[in-house]
Amino acid sequence: MTDDKDVLRDVWFGRIPTCFTLYQDEITEREAEPYYLLLPRISYLTLVTDKVKKHFQKAMKQEEVSEIWFEYEGTPLKWHYPIGLLFDLHASNTALPWSITVHFKNFPEKDLLHCHSKDVIEAHFMACIKEADALKHKSQVINEMQKKDHKQLWMGLQNDKFEQFWAINRKLMEYPPEDSGFRYIPFRIYQ
Repeated sequence: MTDDKDVLRDVWFGRIPTCFTLYQDEITEREAEPYYLLLPRISYLTLVTDKVKKHFQKAMKQEEVSEIWFEYEGTPLKWHYPIGLLFDLHASNTALPWSITVHFKNFPEKDLLHCHSKDVIEAHFMACIKEADALKHKSQVINEMQKKDHKQLWMGLQNDKFEQFWAINRKLMEYPPEDSGFRYIPFRIYQ
């Protein structure tokens, strides 16, 4: 994997210019200005929720603020899908910036799972890593890691720190020299 470091770095630093706007039916005390961010493709919307919420709470009545959720052109965006995947599935053929609508009411119970804290997204992320390692290495790599390694992996992703993340993720991406490759190559298909 070290030969591919430039490619890994380019993928890591892939960004999607995004414009967050408050849904027109939300009750505000004053007009809410759009909020612009460059979102990392490899991250999750729940990791930028605090920034977006803070921006829009300035214009809203506090009693009107409940669980935040996002949608694109009427489709609720799933928090447990990476941002790049959400963009590719829903908006890859549109002009940038990607326009995401922010909601604080009427959570779509039938379409989205609740995500009450960053601990939930961390648990989801680590479960995905463990599933992939089970296929690639019979869970040997993840089981040999210490809790601090798991935390470093998550914190690297959460804080958008390439070196911090890849110092640990490298172990998951390599196979022992005595093996000719991975047992299986894990991948998911999203529709």
